[in-house]
Amino acid sequence: MSGMKTTMLLAALTALFMALGYTLGGSGGAVIALLAAAGMNLFTFWNADKIVLRMHDAREVDAGSAPDFYNLVRELAQRAGLPMPRVYIIDQDAPNAFATGRNPENAAVAATTGLLSMLSREEVAGVMAHELGHVKNRDTLIMTMVATIAGAISMLANFGLFFRGSNEENGHGNILASLAAVIVAPFAAMIVQMAISRTREFGADRAGAEISGNPHALASALAKISGRAEMIPNPVAERNPAAAQLYIVPTHVSELFSTHPATEKRIAALQDIAQEMGAPALTAAPRASALSPAPRRRRSALDPHGR
Repeated sequence: MSGMKTTMLLAALTALFMALGYTLGGSGGAVIALLAAAGMNLFTFWNADKIVLRMHDAREVDAGSAPDFYNLVRELAQRAGLPMPRVYIIDQDAPNAFATGRNPENAAVAATTGLLSMLSREEVAGVMAHELGHVKNRDTLIMTMVATIAGAISMLANFGLFFRGSNEENGHGNILASLAAVIVAPFAAMIVQMAISRTREFGADRAGAEISGNPHALASALAKISGRAEMIPNPVAERNPAAAQLYIVPTHVSELFSTHPATEKRIAALQDIAQEMGAPALTAAPRASALSPAPRRRRSALDPHGR
């Protein structure tokens, strides 16, 4: 099923590329767009994880440079029965995390310094277990390809809009190019929303709760970071909104490309999972807040700089 969905996604994005190419350059433009899409699909399949990590200026860490964080991920991967992924830290205040890679054997997980500074060790474990849940459920290939290809489509549409006036003799073509640029971003967003089902987040939450053994910690982490992630600027998501669907919680620029269920619903589902697992009930369930206080680095149990 995952392979079929990926194939359908690539076919839809290729068709959109060809339509844009035809709008901007006629039949010749459609052929060029087809060749470009074929090359991009192949290149993205093998390199999408590298593109996404480079996009975020992520730095790879190991047991020597960030021992607490790296060893935590290794422990969780062993619990999940997964190969050890590559581990990255992103120097960014916005608290978030994501997983990438075409399969579990080539997976990578990343967390921002903002997230590592804000959460306790148990909460960080819940977040990273969620990301390993995406790896285990094999969500990462389609999520990463969507982030790169949908972003490229939006850039192509903006390029056509910017240069729509370069051919004064073809007013009809200019109008079509303008219309294409106006509608293509929402259409690309629709493809993202169809491809990245919101049930994937619920599935990764369940997998994360099972891997970490502590659904309450993941619920607490979601409550803490959801409001902050929407408030603090995320330069990567601002440049490429399609990248926002990679993150564990939405950013303040991801409404158009939102594929996340409401955080309150995810927390409620985690409370149900905790009951299924026989975990002690909390006296007060975590609540997501848009006005959560700024994180204090000294409370962090995991130093993102490995000190």
